[in-house]
Amino acid sequence: LEELIAHEPRMMPHLHLSFQAGDDMILKRMKRRHSRSQSLALVERLRAKRPELSIGADLIAGFPTETEDMAENTRRLIEEAGVVFAHIFPFSPRPGTPAARMPQLDRALVKERAARLRDTAASVKRHWHASLVGTVQNLLVESDGVSGHIENFAEVRLASPLPRFHIASVRITGHDAKTLLAEPA
Repeated sequence: LEELIAHEPRMMPHLHLSFQAGDDMILKRMKRRHSRSQSLALVERLRAKRPELSIGADLIAGFPTETEDMAENTRRLIEEAGVVFAHIFPFSPRPGTPAARMPQLDRALVKERAARLRDTAASVKRHWHASLVGTVQNLLVESDGVSGHIENFAEVRLASPLPRFHIASVRITGHDAKTLLAEPA
């Protein structure tokens, strides 16, 4: 699979991973089969082969027993792995699961930690967007003719409409909080 991601031109340079957490003890308590270092090593190996690869990830904030240091490990994972498409979920117990029987964190603390993760992810995404300004990218123009996604799944808004459902070459001219801005190249 790594070789396909790295070398198959039909595979777009975007990968969404189920990291769940950035702390080994929390991963163990979640019964995950990977460690923090394995997550980072995977991203490093793939980016060495395909530098333009964008990373998305699912992360849970406030898992039972999570300490401030454990939460910080997850926050740092976003930065270290360069997660630009973060899906952050505040932990909520499901009846009958082992996690529901563990000591729960205060809901306000869980929400605050989720907000902290989202803020970090937004900062990483802004820096990534800034790195794309001035580049020429292939854009799949969507149904409205003024928006779409480039190959690494970044969302783009066009200054003027292009033919819908076509792939167009665009120059990235800037970005706002969530979207790249572009014009035809």
